[in-house]
Amino acid sequence: MESNSCNNCKETILVDSAFCPTCGSNLIEKNRTNSEGNLNTIIFFYVSIVVFIAITYYVNENFQENFLAEVLIEGFFALIILLFSLFDLKEIIALYRFPKITIRDYLLTFFTPVFTGITVYIGVEFINNVVDPENSINTYVQYLYLEHPLAWGIFFIAILPPIFEELAFRGYLFNLLKRVTNARNTIIATSFLFALVHFSFISIIWIFPFGLLLGYLRNKYNTLWLGMIIHFIHNLIVFLLDYFVFNYTIVGT
Repeated sequence: MESNSCNNCKETILVDSAFCPTCGSNLIEKNRTNSEGNLNTIIFFYVSIVVFIAITYYVNENFQENFLAEVLIEGFFALIILLFSLFDLKEIIALYRFPKITIRDYLLTFFTPVFTGITVYIGVEFINNVVDPENSINTYVQYLYLEHPLAWGIFFIAILPPIFEELAFRGYLFNLLKRVTNARNTIIATSFLFALVHFSFISIIWIFPFGLLLGYLRNKYNTLWLGMIIHFIHNLIVFLLDYFVFNYTIVGT
């Protein structure tokens, strides 16, 4: 039969036990209390992310081409995630161990985001041209006001998001949700919030299933590394395609 450990005395007990045979703790009551605490923390985390989304939207609308604003937004998000992660530090650290997977899985990890990056870029570009051709967004153009737009774009688009978004959604939030629901619901919920923070309805069409893939890998291998690598390569491919399109089709250099 499955066993667990008592939160009070750490003795091994059966999963379905109502009381600890060693110290007599009411296990059902403790589990209920822990579940309520986890749910309250999840709600607080969701509210914090929603507030962050609102602040980011306001800043993006009113402080365009402002390097300090960009740094403050990215720094604020990183600070929020790091502060929350401190309360689950042991479980978070465990997610940074490299998984024992096959060479085939590693190859899929590197080649899958190349496929998704190119496919998403072409698909989103097509939808933008059909829905609103006048407002097609090139992410590389957003960094042209800086001295080294390619380097800063890679930093803000391809490096920072995989580190802190994976920690936030497939790390901290994933851990919390798995304590109160099953893996399937956890993957869906984290993917939805992951899509929500990207501010674009069109983006949700592909970011949500992309989040499902990252959540599946996180759950299967219990690591953040695969998601971080895939996330990095995907974002890098999309950004470099924007760089190529701007320099070799728009500017013609």
